[in-house]
Amino acid sequence: MLPASRYSSQAHRCIRALQTRQTEHAVPQLYTALQRRACSSLSVPRITTHYTIHSRDKDPRWEGIEMERFADEADVVIVGGGPAGLSAAIRLKQLANEHEKELRVCLVEKASQIGAHTLSGACLEPSALNELFPDWKERGAPLNTEVTEDVFSILTEKHRIPVPMLPGLPMQNHGNYIVRLGNFVRWLGEQAEELGVELYPGYAASEVLFHEDGSVKGIATNDVGIAKDGSPKDVFERGMELHAKVTLFGEGCHGHLAKQLYKQFNLRENCEPQTYAIGLKELWMIDEKKWRPGRVEHSVGWPLNRNTYGGSFLYHLNEGEPLVALGFVSIPKLTFPGGLLIGCSPGFMNVPKIKGTHTAMKSGMLAAEAIFPQVVAEELDSETAGLHIPEYAENLKNSWVWKELRAVRNIRPSFHNYFGLYGGMVYTGIFYWILRGKEPWTLKHCGTDADQLKPAKDCTPIDYPKPDGKISFDLLSSVALSGTNHEGDQPAHLTLRDDGVPVARNLGIYDGPEQRFCPAGVYEYVPLETGDGMRLQINAQNCVHCKTCDIKDPSQNINWVVPEGGGGPAYNGM
Repeated sequence: MLPASRYSSQAHRCIRALQTRQTEHAVPQLYTALQRRACSSLSVPRITTHYTIHSRDKDPRWEGIEMERFADEADVVIVGGGPAGLSAAIRLKQLANEHEKELRVCLVEKASQIGAHTLSGACLEPSALNELFPDWKERGAPLNTEVTEDVFSILTEKHRIPVPMLPGLPMQNHGNYIVRLGNFVRWLGEQAEELGVELYPGYAASEVLFHEDGSVKGIATNDVGIAKDGSPKDVFERGMELHAKVTLFGEGCHGHLAKQLYKQFNLRENCEPQTYAIGLKELWMIDEKKWRPGRVEHSVGWPLNRNTYGGSFLYHLNEGEPLVALGFVSIPKLTFPGGLLIGCSPGFMNVPKIKGTHTAMKSGMLAAEAIFPQVVAEELDSETAGLHIPEYAENLKNSWVWKELRAVRNIRPSFHNYFGLYGGMVYTGIFYWILRGKEPWTLKHCGTDADQLKPAKDCTPIDYPKPDGKISFDLLSSVALSGTNHEGDQPAHLTLRDDGVPVARNLGIYDGPEQRFCPAGVYEYVPLETGDGMRLQINAQNCVHCKTCDIKDPSQNINWVVPEGGGGPAYNGM
């Protein structure tokens, strides 16, 4: 806990009121209306100026501003230029060309370039790519390093304990390729453009549009030219609308539009909550004597304790992003009137393989194959009908994706919730290696990631060693290497539903977890100018779009929305 002197007297009263409602091991998932009013009454400076929180309808600064949007129409609109979205777009155009049909496919991507927001290990299993482009080698796909060696280890503070890689275990990488996924995604983008897909990088989808019957109509891109205080600049431009017969949402991990769709269509009604892991990646130049092209090393253990699920990867390339770890039991409903979910947004990652690119690609391809016959049907009443395509979910359940994910459905929960590191390894050895996931039960997750945070008083602070500038580096130096950049004079896209909650609850009870779980140093607690207490400062320009804050905030008060299109990281083939 922080010294009591750091809070104002009003904050003390609110903190005490909240603390009386804590159980011994957990905190309530939701505030009561009374608690929200108490925290909102604190004398705190305004932090959030975004129009999704503060409506412009009654703001006199917006009087007389033209708010009409230009609208365009396509057969299919795809949100997200990652492996899933691009594979869906490519497969749609392949089918259109095979059947000699005109089909307009538009894909919007918030990054300034295709692949600029893509961050992954990555060790690519080429199964889906073989189906999408059997001639990918002749087309010059950037898969240059085939895996030649697999190593798995348990780490302690002083030792590395080798673990035999038994045949048939999911961690085996025989036949896979070590790639820089950003380069691979960029190549997919080139193939899509050659087929006639319209790619729009630098356009961030900010809003889902609906027909009068409630079906999805399309998306709107975000407005640009808004000042940091929420007022319109002279260069203000309204976003545009893209309408479609069907819209595919392939935003990646914890998509902000997918969050809206979950609620709108109750897509998570009969599934477990999504759980996540954050992945951090570095590219190193090493001594040529230690370089072993095609070597893949994975480890578990130190510096994590045995009750924390996680590990490390080290891939040797033949060259001179939040990570979603959801699992089979967390997959939501995939279709709804007017749209469907693909890729890492619903969560098709194979956890023990630490791979999701091949399953994401296949989900996009299956979506395209389910969509195509309906969007080209001549008997459609409207060119922008909100089509419902349940065939996609059926096709997915009959594919190798479903079979693969079902077989490993219990591995993540066994580590994370039931048996810990070593028990989870034993469980995996018995029930996957021997029974191939055919056990007659399905383990559950123990709640959302936000629910797992403990009050600061129940925890021992971790004393991290200072970065030495040689093998470890401070956060801001690492952020600089990511090329992250945002327009400075715009409202923070890290919005707070209630500006009073961070100090009153998160700082008071959890010692300000935002300043710890953000990998880019976006959140800081700094003294108020009056000297009477603390305030939360959001350095939104440093945001690397991992969305850890939206996922992990114990108050679920942070809502990540898209910044102006093109903002964010500029990863160079990561």
